[in-house]
Amino acid sequence: MLQLRALIGVIDSFTDTTGRYLAWLALGMALLTALVVLLRYGFNIGSIAAQEAVTYMHGSLFMLGAAYALKHGDHVRVDIFYRRFSPVTQAWVNSIGTLVFLLPVCVFILGMSWDYVAESWAIRETSPEPGGIPAVFLLKTLLLLLPLLLILQGITELLRNTLFLMDPESERQK
Repeated sequence: MLQLRALIGVIDSFTDTTGRYLAWLALGMALLTALVVLLRYGFNIGSIAAQEAVTYMHGSLFMLGAAYALKHGDHVRVDIFYRRFSPVTQAWVNSIGTLVFLLPVCVFILGMSWDYVAESWAIRETSPEPGGIPAVFLLKTLLLLLPLLLILQGITELLRNTLFLMDPESERQK
């Protein structure tokens, strides 16, 4: 059990660190968007690369930040009943949801995206727009990173709930 807690701690730390760094993308995205608007409407200067960079940041923020949202319970949940459940029932709901929905959907996304991303890498896909970012293959790689990070955090949440269900009193303080 000590090794499981240590593993949970390592993965949680990785997820938290990743999430904190990703949060800066929101600021960068807002500043770059303001710059794009200022250049376009203030100086009649357009930049396809800057506009695409906002898209890349947006995709990175949401797709790489999903595991962070899962860890902190900030994901979408219909909690009409959930919030009234006891902590033990919540742990069961979370565990079953992870096993039945989260992990299978992540494996499905990973499987369906693999060839799509591999083809993009094989041709080193670039933006179809003149002056665009010549790295669309990097953006498409997020389709693989999203499920991998969610699987990692999902397993961590499953382990955390399992430890709690095995001994609710000792795990409550953790």
